[in-house]
Parts: sequence; structure tokens; C-alpha cells
Amino acid sequence: MRKGLTRGRIRLLAALAACAALALSAAASAPSRTSKNTVAARAFAVQIVVPGADGGGTEEVTAPPDTVSLGGSFAFPADGSVVTTGSATASASASGGTSVRARSSAQVDALSIFGGEITATRVTARARAAAGEKTASGDTSGTAVSGLAVLGQPATTAHVSLADWGYADVSTGSSGPVSARGANAFRSSSTALTVVLTAPHAGLPARTQIAVGFADASARAEKPAPKPKPSTPPKKAKSSKPPPPPKSPPEPKPNAPPAPHAVPRSVSPHLTPRGYVFPVFGPSSWADDFGVPSRIPSIGFHHGIDIFAPLGAPVLAVNDGEVFSVGYIPIGGNRLWLRDDQGNEFYYAHLSAFAPNAVDGRRVLAGDVLGYVGNTGDARGGPFHLHFEIHPVGLLRLGYDGVVDPARYLSAWQHLQDVNFPSGANGAAFARRLRSGSAAQPGAFLLQASDISESSGLDRRSLRRALAGAPTSSGG
Repeated sequence: MRKGLTRGRIRLLAALAACAALALSAAASAPSRTSKNTVAARAFAVQIVVPGADGGGTEEVTAPPDTVSLGGSFAFPADGSVVTTGSATASASASGGTSVRARSSAQVDALSIFGGEITATRVTARARAAAGEKTASGDTSGTAVSGLAVLGQPATTAHVSLADWGYADVSTGSSGPVSARGANAFRSSSTALTVVLTAPHAGLPARTQIAVGFADASARAEKPAPKPKPSTPPKKAKSSKPPPPPKSPPEPKPNAPPAPHAVPRSVSPHLTPRGYVFPVFGPSSWADDFGVPSRIPSIGFHHGIDIFAPLGAPVLAVNDGEVFSVGYIPIGGNRLWLRDDQGNEFYYAHLSAFAPNAVDGRRVLAGDVLGYVGNTGDARGGPFHLHFEIHPVGLLRLGYDGVVDPARYLSAWQHLQDVNFPSGANGAAFARRLRSGSAAQPGAFLLQASDISESSGLDRRSLRRALAGAPTSSGG
């Protein structure tokens, strides 16, 4: 009996030791609940975006937790007239702790687009990011397109024209540090092959986009808290004047002398889908024309993306922040700027009119209406659209050239479908402001507009009296 108890105790102690070791291992690998370190990864093999219609694509995977999609062949639509593939796989993984790491990848074999007009033997996208207390790093090495042929000919350049109906871009991706106060952060992103239609083709409308091989990874780790400095007596203030307000960002100038411009492609600000919304309400379409040569020599390249929408379509605040520099300039026409709570700045141009929220210094919420789509400024006579730019806080030192390509962010941000015109996306918050008397209900909203100043039959004297606010005769 004594010997049996001894063996039982030995087995019990061994089991408790194994459980303790397992618990310690789990605690070492799990991120601290109080840590502000963050990590994320996402990837997909194929995605088709069709303006005004449903697109399609393979499964998108995200991490954490780690996810793998081992897909077989893929076809869109069902008859494969647009895209067919052999195997299509994607994976995303992330690990936390004092140091965080993210990896994502996508691979497509035997790719065929538009019935063989574009083919590739293999398309691969990879992204890596890591961050710790001292450094952050990452890369997109391994991103490549093998055996690419366009219209029956081998493709030897990164940008390939597709007759008169589109173009294809091959990219190895971009990676770089991300500005983050008190932390080390890094982001890597790659889209190996992108096909864009500039005219209708194969039953699809212009501005259709096909992305093959997408991988994105980001990591952020807090830096150690700085050691407290020895206390010193406070210095006397040199002046009691308040600090000057922040300067407005430099505007595009039509008559400035030409200067060399470099398109910034290696910086990816951390603007996550959470909290941001698409800047135009309702039906719209756009293509990634960021970086194309500008017809204005002083500007050098197209600093944003044109979002085409009907005249008078509401233009929305993309995030909570402050409106500033509301007014008119020759190039941008009716334009305004929005600075969000992280210090990033957003430029809206060619508006047909401003909304009641468009006041310098006005605090707005994501989804609040700022103005309406038009074609003022140097866009006069052209199609109605919103010219939209992103100036991340880390690039403001570069002036007007401190911009990034808005395409990936516009694709990720929530496209509102039920905006409340007075209050934007946050109707409950506006209702509270209205009850407290801090917000006034606008009397009207612009849904559509047309220029009648050149119409025949107008009494110019009546028009002048109306604009001057003079009383009219009783006959109206």
C-alpha cells in the first residue's frame, strides 16, 4: 500500500509539473493584456472590383489568429470569361509579446485573364513586418510575377499597355517605417499584378480593377519609457503671447516655376479601416491615377485620386477631426482641408458647394457632410468628381509633395450607404448636440444643381435685386 501511494504521488507531481510548464510557455508566448503592441496581417489571391456592380474574388485571410486558405482552381464569373486560375492560396500569421511579427503571402498558379489575353505561370506576393522595443523592420522580398504574357507577347516592363482598353502593372511592393509616437512601427504591402480597364472590355465597364496576389503586414511595439530627468527649476517664459496656429499646408500653384518632383511610394501611414469612411456618399467610381504626370508643370504629378460621382453627391469627413482652409483657389476651385485627431491631413477639391459644416475650425465626426461633388477650379467643363489627397503627419515636412497613394485606403474604408445628411454617420451624436442647442438643423441640402445664368428669358434686373436682397414689387 505504501509503495502504491508513492507511485501515485510521483505520477501526480509529474502531471502538475507538466501543467506548470505548459502554463509558463503559454504566458511567455501570449501578449500582455496591458501591452499596446499591435500586429496584423492580411492576404488574398484574386480580387475583382467592378464599379456599380458586384465583383468577386478568392477568400481573404487575416491574422491574428493565424489563417490559411488552400484553394483549388478559381473562376470569375462561373464561365471563367474574366479570370481563371489553377491553385490559389493565401496565408496570414501574427505573433505577439514584447516583440511582434506579422507575415502574409498569396500565390496563384496558371493565371488567365480575359480568355488568355493576359497569362502568367505564377504570381506570388509576400509581406513581412516586425517591431520591438528598439527597432522595426520588414520587406516584400519574394513578390514576383513569372511567365507574364500580354496579348501573346512576353511582358518585359513593369507597366504594360493593353491596346486601347487598359493597362497592367507589375510591382514588387513597398515597405517602410510608420510614424508612431512612442513606438517603433513598420508596414509592408504588395500587390504583385494589377489590371485596370480604362475603357469597357469583355463585358466589364471602365475602371474595373483586377488585383492578383495581395499581401500586407504591419507591426507596432511600444518603446521603453524614458528615464525621468533630474528636476530643474522652471525657466521664465520669454513671452506671454499664445503660440501661433498651425500653418495651412502649401496649396498647388499654377504659375510656379517647374521643379523636380519625386512620387513618394515607399511610405504607408497606419490608417486602418476602423474609424475611417469613404469620402463620397452614394454611387461613385475611381481608378488609381495617383502619380501620373500632371499637365501643370509646377505640380509635377497627380497628387491624389479623382472619385467620379453625380453633381451634388455629398462629400464626407473621412474621420473625426477639424476643418480648415475652406475657400476657393484657381486650381482646386472650392476646396477644404480636414486634419484628423492623429494629425493626418486630407485635401478635398473641385466642390460644387460647401455644407454648413465647412467652417474653419469646425469640429466634425466621421461621415459628416462637408460639401458636394462638382467641377470647379481647373476642372471646369470636365466630368464631375472629387479630387482627394492624403497627407500623412509624417510627411507634412515635404510640403505639397508629402502625399501617399490613397488607393489602398479607399478600398478598405467603409462606404456609407445610409448617411444622415445633417449629422453624417453618427446620428446619435448629432441628436445629442441638437438637444443641447450646440448644433443647428440645416434648412436645405443640395441634391442636384445646374447653371441657369445663361438661360434665355431671365430678367437680369430681378436677378440683381434677388442677389442684393432688395425687396421686389408686389407683382413678384
